[in-house]
Amino acid sequence: MAKMEGVIKKFFVASMFMWVVPLAVLYAFNHDLVPGVTHLSPHSLTLVSGFLAVISVNVVIAFYIYMAMKEPSDKHEPDPTFLAEAKASVNQSPVNDGESSKSQKKED
Repeated sequence: MAKMEGVIKKFFVASMFMWVVPLAVLYAFNHDLVPGVTHLSPHSLTLVSGFLAVISVNVVIAFYIYMAMKEPSDKHEPDPTFLAEAKASVNQSPVNDGESSKSQKKED
């Protein structure tokens, strides 16, 4: 279970950054906290801040993917009970859908 908690924690942190970072970028641009943007027109300011906010989300996603790929692959092993049940369900003979639907129609 500790493995799953770590994954959930990383996902939660990445999700929070995907909300906070673009909002911080927009806030910084709209409140003149970024040097050199005071001379931009409102239209240009909106375009630049929006573009950088979108880029910041993509950077967070790329970092999250990097962190996921960096984890060792042998760390994640499937549950043996789940594997046994999955193999058993695959090996079961399929039920003929045509016959089951005909028998249901006769009962109606």
